[in-house]
Amino acid sequence: MSRTQVAIIGAGPSGLLLSQLLHLNGIDSVVIERQSRSHVEERIRAGVLEQGTSELLIEAQVGGRMLKERLVHGGFALGFSDRSFRVDLQGLAGAPVSVYGQTEVTKDLMEARIRAGAKLVFEASEVSIHGFDTAHPSVRYSHEGRIHELECDYIAGCDGYHGVCRRSTPEGARQYFERAYPFGWLGVLADVPPATEEIIYSNHARGFAMCSMRSRTRSRYYVQCAVEERIEAWPDARFWDELRARLPASVAESVVTGPSIEKSIAPLRSFVVEPMRFGSLFLVGDAAHIVPPTGAKGLNLAVADVRVLYQALIERYRTGREDALDRYSERCLRRVWKAVRFSWWFTSIMHKFSDDPFAHRLQLAELDYLTGSTAALTSVAENYVGLPFDAT
Repeated sequence: MSRTQVAIIGAGPSGLLLSQLLHLNGIDSVVIERQSRSHVEERIRAGVLEQGTSELLIEAQVGGRMLKERLVHGGFALGFSDRSFRVDLQGLAGAPVSVYGQTEVTKDLMEARIRAGAKLVFEASEVSIHGFDTAHPSVRYSHEGRIHELECDYIAGCDGYHGVCRRSTPEGARQYFERAYPFGWLGVLADVPPATEEIIYSNHARGFAMCSMRSRTRSRYYVQCAVEERIEAWPDARFWDELRARLPASVAESVVTGPSIEKSIAPLRSFVVEPMRFGSLFLVGDAAHIVPPTGAKGLNLAVADVRVLYQALIERYRTGREDALDRYSERCLRRVWKAVRFSWWFTSIMHKFSDDPFAHRLQLAELDYLTGSTAALTSVAENYVGLPFDAT
C-alpha cells in the first residue's frame, strides 16, 4: 500500500495540468491512467484555447512551445447566405484566442511531468475508488500483474465521460442534464494550408461546415452529417466536394485539398452532472460536463475546473481551511452552465435540424441581425474568448 495527497484518475490534459500545478506548489499526486502513454499523447482533439487557458499553461510552466508555435486569432468568421462576416474578438471583447492543438498541450504537459519525476501509472486496469465519503479515500488498480492500493486525501476524477469516477458516485446523490443532437461532425485532418487565416463557421441549407487549422500547414475541416453515417461512405473526394459546397464561394475557392491523415465522426451532445463534488471526490472536465464543439469550450472548461480545484487544494494544505473546496462545485457549475448555454445557442443557429425552410430562414434572420448589432456581437465575442475563470 502507498500514499499520496491527491490521487488523479486520468492522464489527459486536465489530469496532467492539475498534477503539474500541484507539484509546483509542493503538493504530491499520483496520476493513474488506463490507456498507454502513446495513446494519450496521440489522441486528436480540438485546438482553440481561451486567453485564460493560455495564461494557466504559462503559470504551470508548460507554455513555452505554445507561445512560439500558436496561431493568435483576433477574430473568427460566420459564413451564411454566401457571404463571410468577421467577428472582431479583440475589438469587441479585448482578447484573442490561440490555436494550438490539444494533442500538443498534452505532449507539453507529459514532458514536464516526466521531467519532474512525476508518479504516472499507465495501462492501469480494474481501477476503482473507495471511501470518498469517509476520511480515508483510496484507489485500487491492477498494474503489471499486481493489485495496488493508493491511500490519499482527495481524488480528482479527470477520467472523462466514460470513466469510473462519476459512475462510482451514489445514484441518488447526482442529477443529470442532457441534450442529444440529431447529427454529428465528420472531421478531416490534412496536411494542407488552411483555407482562411481565421476559423470560419458556415451555415448552409445542406448543413453546417467549418474550416479550422492546427498550424499554417495542417488544416482541420468539418461537415455536419447524420449520426449513423459511416466513415467508409465518405472517401476524401466526397468530403472535399461537400465541404466546398457549404462554404461561401470566396472561401471555397481557397480550399486546398489533399489526402486525409485522420477522419472521424463525433456525435454532438450537451451533458452536465450536478454536483461536481462528492465528499473527497472532485469531478473535473468531461467527467462532469460535455458540450458540443461548436463553441470550442470542452478543453477550456476542463482547464477552468482545474484552476478552481488546484487553488482550493493549495488553500487547504497551506491554511487547513476547506472553504474553497466546499465551493468547488458551485463555482465551476456557474461557468459550466454559461458555456453550455453558449454552445447550445451557437449550435442551434449554425446547424441544419430539419428540412423545414421556415426554420432555416429564421437562422438566417438571426445571423443577419447578429452581424448588424454591436451589442449582440459583443455578447458572442465575450463568450467565445471565455468568461472570467473566477466568476462566482
